[in-house]
Amino acid sequence: MGEVIGIATRPKKRAPMDVYYAANVTFAKGVGDDSRGKFRNHRQVTVMSKESWDEVCSELDRRLHWATRRANILISGVDLENTVGNYLRIGKDVLLKVTGELEPCNRMDEQHQGLTEALKPNWRGGVCCELISEGEIKERDLVTLINK
Repeated sequence: MGEVIGIATRPKKRAPMDVYYAANVTFAKGVGDDSRGKFRNHRQVTVMSKESWDEVCSELDRRLHWATRRANILISGVDLENTVGNYLRIGKDVLLKVTGELEPCNRMDEQHQGLTEALKPNWRGGVCCELISEGEIKERDLVTLINK
């Protein structure tokens, strides 16, 4: 079992991420009012692990804020590698289905040179998810990986 460490959204494409303590997760808008919150291309909500982010920062020898990755939810205590088809329960209401790896794009090197390559091994960039059940999430909510 893990927990939510952080929540972030982007108000529009290429905009800086806004970080929150809590947010509603809805079918219409994903996390909060995220500009990429509609389900398309197997992606509605993105989740990354703190442990993977720490590995990335160590490899880059640079401490970067986790929102640099542009993921919606940062969790700890759950390994996300190879979890397609499994579910993430966050708090009491939110249920996400893992639909794929959140592969890094060249936008990552715009954030910090070398970040794209550092995110590639072992699904360090996180996962894409489809929202199954709406609700509110907040920092410190419990996160459970449910095997398919």
